[in-house]
Amino acid sequence: MTQKLTPQQLTELAERAKSIRGNILRMVTEAKSGHPGGSLSAADILTVLYFAEMNVDPATPKDADRDRFVLSKGHAAPVLYATLAEKGFFPKEELLTLRKVNSRLQGHPEMKKIPGVDMSTGSLGQGLSAANGMALAGKLDARNYRVYALLGDGELEEGQVWEAAMFAPHYKLDNLTAFVDFNGLQIDGPIREVMSPLPIPEKWQAFGWNVLVIDGHDYQAIYDAIQTAKTVKDKPTMIVAKTVKGKGVCQMENVVDWHGKAPSREECEKFLAALAGE
Repeated sequence: MTQKLTPQQLTELAERAKSIRGNILRMVTEAKSGHPGGSLSAADILTVLYFAEMNVDPATPKDADRDRFVLSKGHAAPVLYATLAEKGFFPKEELLTLRKVNSRLQGHPEMKKIPGVDMSTGSLGQGLSAANGMALAGKLDARNYRVYALLGDGELEEGQVWEAAMFAPHYKLDNLTAFVDFNGLQIDGPIREVMSPLPIPEKWQAFGWNVLVIDGHDYQAIYDAIQTAKTVKDKPTMIVAKTVKGKGVCQMENVVDWHGKAPSREECEKFLAALAGE
């Protein structure tokens, strides 16, 4: 039976997620560009990974035995940057340099410059392949680390995703857990209208994955799914997390326009106030 998170742990996770969401809004507003909608929808998943599960230490970001995380939907870099800063990999003040000239924090994550980033991503569809390689290397090297990846639901329209989907079960990568941020919207509209990847759970099951479907904003559900994945042998796990685009800011929730648009300073102040008043 999965251990239940204590009320204190749940409160701490909620506070971390709120801080991460606030910093997503601040950094995208300051940059005047970026992708807030899908960053906000994934904030709870990354919060649980980095503050309740993953073996990572800002003091030793290249530790060979650390757990790995790949943000396959690299345009959601603000959620990764905000989470890494919250964890202590670099100062939160640096978040306001997002997308600025000479900043480490460019529009997509870059592994050679940013501590805590395990893979440079941005060209959609490629991150899961990289995560597969990390997981296979862990098996070959007899390491105990685990690999986590986050894909967008619109990203599932990329063909390389399905090549990677075949690879992981074939090599029995049970040290790999991936998430689909299933918020139903991509830059051009609802995923079912643009190029439907539905039904998502059944597709991953057909490719040989262990599949779990959860509420992607329920900390206990996210945690339970991760623990369940760790008990599964000889196959990877895909956690299909049902989420809300723009989660946490009511004015942004389920509004496709916020996929890749920055708030004005006035809007940001209103959104931060709404977030604080949850």
